[in-house]
Amino acid sequence: MTSLALPDDKIRRLRDEHYNAQLMDIVSINDELRILRVRHDQGRLEFAPGQYAFIGLGLWEPREPGTQPETISPDRLGALAKRAYSISCPMIDQSGRLVRTRDSEQLEFYVSLVRRAASRPPVLTPRLFQLGEGDRLWVGGKATGTYVLQRHRPEDAIVFVATGTGEAPHNAMLPELLAAGHAGPIVSLTCVRYKSDLGYLAQHRRLEERFANYRYIALATREPENLDASRPDYVGKQYPQDYLRSGKLEHDLVAPLDPERTHFYLCGNPAMIGLPVTLGDGSQVFPQPVGMAELLTERGFRLDRAHSPGNVHYERYW
Repeated sequence: MTSLALPDDKIRRLRDEHYNAQLMDIVSINDELRILRVRHDQGRLEFAPGQYAFIGLGLWEPREPGTQPETISPDRLGALAKRAYSISCPMIDQSGRLVRTRDSEQLEFYVSLVRRAASRPPVLTPRLFQLGEGDRLWVGGKATGTYVLQRHRPEDAIVFVATGTGEAPHNAMLPELLAAGHAGPIVSLTCVRYKSDLGYLAQHRRLEERFANYRYIALATREPENLDASRPDYVGKQYPQDYLRSGKLEHDLVAPLDPERTHFYLCGNPAMIGLPVTLGDGSQVFPQPVGMAELLTERGFRLDRAHSPGNVHYERYW
């Protein structure tokens, strides 16, 4: 059974019952990528940069055309679809002033439209992309998560590595470091399919102009120079793992990748992070293809675990 329409009066009652926030602003990066700025009815939520909040919409809401069809039973039409999203940040305004998450009552989310999924049809993003400014939605009453800035010294090197919208928590952490006068080098590396998927590129370039110790690195995998070996500017598909292996990351950091003086923050595709898997006998093996976790542990870095602090921190997006 496909999604069924509810009467307008029923929809109004459900929205009044469940929704507690308003979509204040939409920044459309491309047809499948948006920045959403949301204000909770209760005002600003307290949270640490890097944490996430849940947002949701009712299953009665319309879906983006061209997305995978879904089946919803009539008894579930009054339910909410919810998902956790890391809270992002504008980082810098047009006048060059640093913007931190604490500076606004709005929550900023970096959202990619999922048109199809392997396990089941995507539920939330096709509905989020039907929203307009002023529309209502549900936002959880508190933010949570342990992926936050950890135990660094002012002179330490900080390396953020992300795929796609995985840079959202890094965008919240970065202005905190800069506002605090962090003296060590900071690099934020983001890997996307196309350069048009770099939703915060302009802000990062302005930060580079203002802060001599900051560098933003943008990698792509599906541009012509990534795929066409006959081009004079051919570079092949560029992934963070390759960038690390090549020595380019260390060069851009302008500092050695010293495990005693460097913190890595990894967020996004689990294949990029590449956490080890525990086998039945208790041993651990790293997955293939090789991820950042294996490459960094080979260099003496330590994964940050609940009972074993390290300098490689991570947040998987699925």
